[in-house]
Amino acid sequence: MSSSRSQAILSYLRERQQDMVNTIEEMVLIESPSTEGGSQKAMFHLLEKHLQPLGFKVKHFSGKRLGGYLYAKPLNRSRNQPCQLLLGHCDTVWPRGTLSEMPIEMKGGQMTGPGVFDMKAGLVQIIYALKAIQALNFQACVAPLILINSDEEIGSRESTGAIRSLAKVVKRSLVLEPSMGRTGLLKTARKGVGRFTVSVTGKAAHAGLDPESGVSAILELSHVIQKLFALNDPAKGVSVNVGMIDGGMRANVIAPASSAIVDVRVLRHQDAERIERDILNIKPETKGVSLYIEGCIGRPPMEKTAANQALWYLAKDLAAELGFALGEGTAGGGSDGNTTSLYTATLDGLGAVGDGAHAVHEHIDVSKLPERCALLALLILSPIQN
Repeated sequence: MSSSRSQAILSYLRERQQDMVNTIEEMVLIESPSTEGGSQKAMFHLLEKHLQPLGFKVKHFSGKRLGGYLYAKPLNRSRNQPCQLLLGHCDTVWPRGTLSEMPIEMKGGQMTGPGVFDMKAGLVQIIYALKAIQALNFQACVAPLILINSDEEIGSRESTGAIRSLAKVVKRSLVLEPSMGRTGLLKTARKGVGRFTVSVTGKAAHAGLDPESGVSAILELSHVIQKLFALNDPAKGVSVNVGMIDGGMRANVIAPASSAIVDVRVLRHQDAERIERDILNIKPETKGVSLYIEGCIGRPPMEKTAANQALWYLAKDLAAELGFALGEGTAGGGSDGNTTSLYTATLDGLGAVGDGAHAVHEHIDVSKLPERCALLALLILSPIQN
């Protein structure tokens, strides 16, 4: 039964590969940068147009400053039916106008365009997985809830609360972020991500006439930077990078102020707590300066929990039913899967196979769309594992 169901779903989706491509193109043509809340409205309208005929009640929750998020739930869900979360985002890192320089193109089986890989193809997979389930008269015993936010690329500042609330009540979370590597690895672990700001205040003085009366904020910042880089531990998957620095007034003035922005990545929760504590507790070495450090690990790591691994093994078996091998990997960047993994079984990277997220060569492998979409459909149809 399982094998025949898998092949029926895969056959249905292969016949609709071009329809999927057309829908992806429709989405990519709607430029939707994270920081422009108004740019998301057309995306939400398009998603609603596709989800309503599939029996979903769709609601758009406006953001305070950003685009907000879309939430959809089945109209026919029974009262005590368990739920699962299908999670994605419709924002991209690309500003409006990028299409003129990075147009949608089809070459050698690859589809290019801003946001095509990260992650509008993944949104189309949600739609067509649900279409296949409906068209073939299959029933999901675990009701799919859908949340699509518009601020993921800037840390999900306004939508994390809603994601966390849903993660606490659903039995699993399927994240349609793009896959990893050329072979389409699923992401079974992700690094946690933190950002810190270092601010140093010193005292200005003439560098030639009266240097001794000044206190250099840049000198102190140099000490802090060395302490930060000393926290790197590649063996444990800990990276601390001072990516931006600023300071000083003129070459002939002792610098009265300086600052730095720090990016932190960690694989384990215990390292996240330790690194955050170590950074916030750095003390100044230069007499007369004041040092202020703020920030936190905003996205905790997504670890290989027992529940996450069980979901991964299920996906691997389902992929084998569909006739392809599925691998797993650890991603250096975070996603909303980092949040859901704190509360429920989570599998990330279920989206398209391709390359070039946030890069000018962003593209997807069109031939892989049916099998990735079929895998999602089978996961949606799977009962909850005990």
